[in-house]
Amino acid sequence: MRSPTPRSRAVSLLLCTALGALSLAAAPAQAAPPAGPSPGGAAPYLVGRGIADVTGEAAEVGMMGYSSFEQKATGIHQRQRSRAFVVADPASGERVVHVTADLGMVFQSVQQGVLAQLAQRYGTLYSERNVLLSATHTHAGSGGHSHHLAYNLASLGFQRATYRAVVDGIVESIAEAHADLRPGSVHLGRAVLTDASANRSRAAFARNPAADRAAFPDAVDPSMTVLRFRQGGTDVGAVSWFATHNTSLTKGNTLLSPDNKGYASYAWEREAGEGFVAAFANTAAGDLSPNLDLKPGSGPTEDEFANTRIIGERQLDAAREGYRKADLPLAGGVDSRMRYVDMEHVTVSGAYTPDGREHRTCPAVVGASTLAGSVEDGPAVPGFTEGMRSPVAQLLEPFRIDPPAWLVGCQYPKASLVPTGLVNAVVPATPRILPLQILRIGGLYLVAGPAEFTVVSGLRIRRTVAAELGVPPENVVMQGYAGAYSQYVTTPEEYDLQHYEGGSTLYGRHTLPAYQQEYAKLAAALREGRPVDRGPVPPDLSDRQGTLQTGVVMDSPPWGRSFGEVLRAPADAYPRGATVTAEFATGHPKNDLHRGGTFLEVQRRVDGAWVRVLDDGDWDTTYRWVRLNALTGTSKAVVSWRIAPGTPAGTYRIVHHGDAKSLFGGVRAFSGATAGFRVG
Repeated sequence: MRSPTPRSRAVSLLLCTALGALSLAAAPAQAAPPAGPSPGGAAPYLVGRGIADVTGEAAEVGMMGYSSFEQKATGIHQRQRSRAFVVADPASGERVVHVTADLGMVFQSVQQGVLAQLAQRYGTLYSERNVLLSATHTHAGSGGHSHHLAYNLASLGFQRATYRAVVDGIVESIAEAHADLRPGSVHLGRAVLTDASANRSRAAFARNPAADRAAFPDAVDPSMTVLRFRQGGTDVGAVSWFATHNTSLTKGNTLLSPDNKGYASYAWEREAGEGFVAAFANTAAGDLSPNLDLKPGSGPTEDEFANTRIIGERQLDAAREGYRKADLPLAGGVDSRMRYVDMEHVTVSGAYTPDGREHRTCPAVVGASTLAGSVEDGPAVPGFTEGMRSPVAQLLEPFRIDPPAWLVGCQYPKASLVPTGLVNAVVPATPRILPLQILRIGGLYLVAGPAEFTVVSGLRIRRTVAAELGVPPENVVMQGYAGAYSQYVTTPEEYDLQHYEGGSTLYGRHTLPAYQQEYAKLAAALREGRPVDRGPVPPDLSDRQGTLQTGVVMDSPPWGRSFGEVLRAPADAYPRGATVTAEFATGHPKNDLHRGGTFLEVQRRVDGAWVRVLDDGDWDTTYRWVRLNALTGTSKAVVSWRIAPGTPAGTYRIVHHGDAKSLFGGVRAFSGATAGFRVG
């Protein structure tokens, strides 16, 4: 998550930055045997995969990631998806779920909403212990789906329709994976990728001890870990973990998109064919940027959309390599442990601190350096000035608190700005109680963390967990952006420099050692087959949410026109490589998000019938919504299609699907289509 800016706007902008169905009974966990073939060659697991739409409101809502009040959605470049895998062990009855969603963050609100729906459907089969929800960290999605005030500022509060789309889509993907469970196997592969990330905070990285820096000679983690999922002898999907920010698209973009990791998923799924699910998960990417020239939208080209595709393709190429090399079948069962931890009040043993002495974490504080933003991915942006009259002012009032001296000392050397941990508001500003989780699939361990971990922070956690489990560190994957969101985690040495990431490390200098200690406890319980207590449970804040965002009042078409009517028609013919554009009289896209559907179709004439060939989930199409008259509620849809080089010759047309709201509140669906035009 990037942040806004100058000190004069501190209070107002801060907190955008700071801001098959088999029912298996559970059985006691067992220590993990080494990975290897299962006895007798039988399929060791039940494997299922699922995918669903999580695209939120596509217009007139603040976007999530760059904390920019000016970045409001105006349409869709590609739909966002949730990709789920369920792995169950028939021998023990245990199962785990891994979800990768094309979101900026999986907020605690989303985790709570998903788990509540899963409990309604499946009872205790899926729980906070064995369900891992993670985000790719795209910065091009709709905002407003957190229950914490800091992360809803740019969207002017809570956006219920977006929240429902996210939660319902994730649950739908898990339900598909559950229903898809079949005997199968999971194979582990690895690859190396060196040209899809760059360290945006080299000076802070250099503060780490030589033993840490030696693990990453280029200050990036080039490793890609790939799981290859099979049902019987059929390949059905993959999860690929690689550390890079999902920020190829800049804050200047206003189209919803899954960014580079989403493009990689899309391209692989289209290539592999219907039914294949390809998830590109993130790891410890807190200080790693895809902008190779270390400035927004720059590197490897100066075109942010080209960069999105290229960085996505590079991840895809490495994932394919790891997939081909995935000849190690995992075996030994599945298991999981999870505990909630109050991260503001952890006493950290000297075994995990740099000076060998006991220390404590602190109530959350956003540092002044947070407002400088990350200039490589999301630099400071114009915002509200102090004293200006704005409807957002009432949201910002709770943050006008001077941090007490004891807290300044606890957070030293952070230049404290806003003590979010002390904000006493109806809705807390930032979370305090966070989920820490470890999942095991055979000999591979996934450590789920509710934050953005720098590359060395992730390394230290992996080493800590590996040592406790007695496995090689490469068999432990740091899964960031999982279960909740609490900004950054730096090493104590990085924290001391107070770059953007250090200023955004909420709980003080010993945040990482606290994580190491608590993950070590989980790993020990997993190794010994012991249960762990649940810990303090975070509150449900769903009934405290509010918004300053206005809803749709009414829609009306341009004078003398009707909804769905073509306002601008395509030409009669186009060559490959050209872009077709059509405009339609439309209603507000908030009237119906078309989750699981589409706002557009590119259709081809085949044997006398129109057949869909592309929709708003495809890379070569865009759907833009344009307000023409706010008073009358008049707007248009602009649909574009870039004709790819290999497009078959033929007759095509553009179709738009929309919805219009009457002054009395009724919403009706409509569709419109252009005349046919020739391609090729």
